[in-house]
Amino acid sequence: MKLVVTVVGRDRVGIIAMVSRELADKNVNIVSINQNIMDGFFNMVMIAEADKDKVKLSELQQVLKDKGDEMNLEIKVQHEDIFNVMHNV
Repeated sequence: MKLVVTVVGRDRVGIIAMVSRELADKNVNIVSINQNIMDGFFNMVMIAEADKDKVKLSELQQVLKDKGDEMNLEIKVQHEDIFNVMHNV
């Protein structure tokens, strides 16, 4: 399954490392990363792939939400199909 991971918050050291580590620990492959920093705010979108038989989307969403809360970041993980419908892609 393809996933869209979005991260928004104040810039700080270790954001990409933390998200990448959590995804790697869950055997989720990062396919693409787009990130920028504007006026001290970090914004990132990742496209990732995971085996739906090995990764539960709800568990991944909760893990990354909790990690984001620890770092004062908003992290969302959505199935690509949901993201496409929400954004009329």
